Amino acid sequence: MPEHRPRKFRSKLRLGDRDKAQPDGMDAPPPAPFHVRAADDLRFIRQTMERSAAFTAVPGWGMAAVGATALPAAWLASHHAFDLRWLEIWVTEAVFAVSIALVAIQSKAARHGLPWTSGPGRKVALSFAPPVAAAALVTVPLFRANLGHVLPGVWLLLYGVGVIAGGAFSVSIVPGMGVCFMILGALALYLPWLGNPAMALGFGGLHILFGIWIARRHGG
Repeated sequence: MPEHRPRKFRSKLRLGDRDKAQPDGMDAPPPAPFHVRAADDLRFIRQTMERSAAFTAVPGWGMAAVGATALPAAWLASHHAFDLRWLEIWVTEAVFAVSIALVAIQSKAARHGLPWTSGPGRKVALSFAPPVAAAALVTVPLFRANLGHVLPGVWLLLYGVGVIAGGAFSVSIVPGMGVCFMILGALALYLPWLGNPAMALGFGGLHILFGIWIARRHGG
């Protein structure tokens, strides 16, 4: 009878196995040290949490301060009938308010060790900026067309849209504030005489009210 020789089998590499077939005479590279792998894992976990977490660096007290500066601006602007001086007052107030908000966000983020230039903070900024930019872009054409009386409604409405869009990545109360701004904006659009009071109530009152609420519930 013919002699049966044993068959030779090659071991198959399992899917997902980190070890790769090495040429004859070469050893597999040693695994990374434990502390290196642990650091990589922690970095991955932190980045994942940052991408999925809500942006909690919304500055409650800073928002209230913005509202406080809007009240005297609204009082000064009420003495002008949507003319150039009225526009200058509100543009100056907007620049001042943005400066306060940026400083307040950075300060709160630093105190709590929260990222505000990446992850959810970046999502808030990218969602909030387009509606606000749209409000700024339509301001000059409307003013040149002698439609300054519609600017309060447009500003409040688009600001509310930006707050709702950015608030989707922030604490739950922020989108609610955006809805209030949109309601005021809609009223100001259809009731032009409500323009100046709506500006005071929105950029002043709503910022103060929701700012205090956020400060008490979310640490400043």
